[in-house]
Amino acid sequence: MNINLTLIGQTFAFALFVAFCMKYVWPPLRDALHERQKKIADGLAAAERGEHEEELARQRATETLREAKEQASEIIDQANKRANSIVEEAKGSARVEAERIKESAEAEIEQEVTRAREHLRGQVVAIALSGAERVLHSEVDKDQHAKVLDELVEGL
Repeated sequence: MNINLTLIGQTFAFALFVAFCMKYVWPPLRDALHERQKKIADGLAAAERGEHEEELARQRATETLREAKEQASEIIDQANKRANSIVEEAKGSARVEAERIKESAEAEIEQEVTRAREHLRGQVVAIALSGAERVLHSEVDKDQHAKVLDELVEGL
């Protein structure tokens, strides 16, 4: 055998093997590689989109948190203002009520004083009449007069 014929046979067999591989083996391998490459590219793009969306979500969360803090601060300020106005209103109504109670008590005291004066006048009149009656029934004697007046004074 000649080395040239062997070499040509081997070349022909290799060419057949390459043709067979190119027709039946390479297309599924190439498709699998392209599919794998596409999946990897899609995964990387999704990761980048996810990172971008995460950054946007962080910014939105930060903004929402800031707005919530501002709203809470406003609500607290409004509540404090309302509490202060309620306290002031309560103080004002307490003052008005205290004045009304004071005036009512003063009027009641005045009425009691008037009643007491009237009652005392009535008693003084009764005592004076009683004293005059005693003086008139008894004889006119200085000692007797002094004794009756002392009794009157004790009665008051």
